[in-house]
Amino acid sequence: MTTQLDKELEAEVAKRRTFAIISHPDAGKTTLTEKLLLFGGAIRLAGTVKGRKASKHATSDWMEIEKQRGISVTSSVMQFDYEGHRVNILDTPGHQDFSEDTYRTLTAADSAVMLIDVAKGVEAQTKKLFQVCRLRGIPIFTFINKLDREGRDPFELLEELEEILGIRSYPMNWPIGSGKQFCGVYDRGKSQLELFQGDDHKHIEVRKVSGVDDPLVKSIAGDYLHSQLSQDIELLDVAGDPFDMEKVLKGELTPVFFGSAINNFGVQTFLENFLQLAPKPEPRNSNIGAIEPTKTNFSGYIFKIQANMNPAHRDRVAFLRIVSGKFSRGMSVRHIRAGKDIKLSQPQQFLAQDRDIVEEAYPGDIIGLFDPGIFRIGDSLSQGMEIVFDDLPSFSPELFSKVTVKNALKHKPFQKGIDQLTEEGTIQVFTTIGFEDMILGVVGQLQFEVLEHRMKNEYGVDIQLQRQNYQFARWLVDDKIDPGKFRINSQLVKDKKGNYVVLFESEYALRSAIDKNPTAKFLTNSP
Repeated sequence: MTTQLDKELEAEVAKRRTFAIISHPDAGKTTLTEKLLLFGGAIRLAGTVKGRKASKHATSDWMEIEKQRGISVTSSVMQFDYEGHRVNILDTPGHQDFSEDTYRTLTAADSAVMLIDVAKGVEAQTKKLFQVCRLRGIPIFTFINKLDREGRDPFELLEELEEILGIRSYPMNWPIGSGKQFCGVYDRGKSQLELFQGDDHKHIEVRKVSGVDDPLVKSIAGDYLHSQLSQDIELLDVAGDPFDMEKVLKGELTPVFFGSAINNFGVQTFLENFLQLAPKPEPRNSNIGAIEPTKTNFSGYIFKIQANMNPAHRDRVAFLRIVSGKFSRGMSVRHIRAGKDIKLSQPQQFLAQDRDIVEEAYPGDIIGLFDPGIFRIGDSLSQGMEIVFDDLPSFSPELFSKVTVKNALKHKPFQKGIDQLTEEGTIQVFTTIGFEDMILGVVGQLQFEVLEHRMKNEYGVDIQLQRQNYQFARWLVDDKIDPGKFRINSQLVKDKKGNYVVLFESEYALRSAIDKNPTAKFLTNSP
C-alpha cells in the first residue's frame, strides 16, 4: 500500500539533480558555478577570482589559502531551486593538487558537467577526473566555454573528446563564428538562434527559424559564417552520432553545449537542457544490495569532512549524501561503525560560507553535520536497518614526505592534527616496516603547504617535511609477502588500515616488481 511518505519521497526525488562540475584549472568553473547560482536566485552579484589582491572572492572559495592564491582547494556544496527542480552543485577543486578530494566528491554526484576551454581542449586534470566519472558510469554533460575568445575548431574538440577520453559526443547547439566574430549559437533540436548580447545575464535574444537555411540566419551571420554553419550542420547530421538517451545515461555519449560563462551566454540554455536530461538521485550499493532513494528508511554516508570552515569557531563539518528516506532535523540515526545511536540536531545546508539550518532534506541532498570528532570519511548512517555503504576508495598519492616534529614536546597535538587531517582525507599516512617512520602521501604539492599551514595555525605545531623519491603507491595483495623483495627503488609500508603498500621510485621499478611477483596484485586504489 502506498503511503503519504512514499508519495512525498517519490515527488521530492524526481525534483532533484545532484552534480559535480569537473575541469582543468582556469577553464572557468567558478564563473560557471556563479552564473548558475545567479539563475537560481541564490546570489545577486557574481564575484570574480583575480588572485592575491582581489577584493572579492568567488562564492565557493572560503579557506584563507584559497583567497591568497585565487583557486579552489576545498569542495563546497551549493543548493538552489530552478523551475521546479532542486539543484545541488558539488563545486570540486579545480586545482590539480587537490584531485583526491575531487575524486571523493564525485562519489556523491549522480552526474558530472565537464567544462572545457575552447582554446585548450581536453587538459590533464580533465582527463583524470573524467576517468573517475567513467569508472562510476555516470552521465557526463560537456560545456565548451570561452567562445567569446579565439579558440580551436569545434570538430577538432569533438574529435579530442573521442580520442583522448573515449566518449562519443552529440552537440546540442553549434557556434556561429568564434572570438571577435562570435555572434551566437544555432540550437539543433529547436531550430532556433540564440544571439550573443554581451554580459547581460537577464535576457538572451532567441529567434525561431525554419532551419539553418532560413534567410534570418544568413542576415545575422553574414555570407561567410552562414556558409560555414550550413556545412557544419550538414556534416553533423550525416556523419555525427545520433542522440541516444540510453547512451547518455550510461556515460557513453556526452551532450555538448557551446557558450561563454563570463558573458552568461548559453548558460541558461545549458541549465534548462541539463535539468531535463540529467538523472534524478541514483541508488547506492551496500552490504544488503542497492539502496533505492525511495526506500522509506533514512540512510546516507559521509563523503567529506571539512575542518575550520569558520576559523572563529574552530568547527568541523561532515558532509553527508542522503541516499534514501526523509531527513528531519533532530532525528536519531544509527552510526554503524561506532555502533551507537546519535542525534542529528544541527544539520546545515550551504552556499559556500553562508549556512542555513535545514529542517528537512531528501535523497540527493547534501547536508553538513556538526562533527565533534566522531565521523570518518565513508561512515554510514541509517535508521531502522544496519546499512553499510560500499567503501569510498583511496587514490594513489604522487608525492611523499617523511614528517617529523621540530619540538618533541608537541608530539600529542601533532598526532591529533595528523589524525584529523587523515580523517578529512587531506593526507594519507603510511608507516614504514620496522622503524615505524611516518611517511605522508598527497596528490600535489599544495596539500603539503595546506598541511604545514593548518598544523601551525590550528595545532601550534611546526613540522619538518623531508621529500622522498617515490612517485607511486600501489596497494599490495599477496598471500606470501616478502619485505626483502622491496628494498631497491621501492619500500614496503602499511596504510592506516594495516594494508600493505609499496612505494615505487619509478615506472621501471613498478614494472620490475610486477614481473618478479606474478601472483601479486598491485592496486592503484585501496582494496
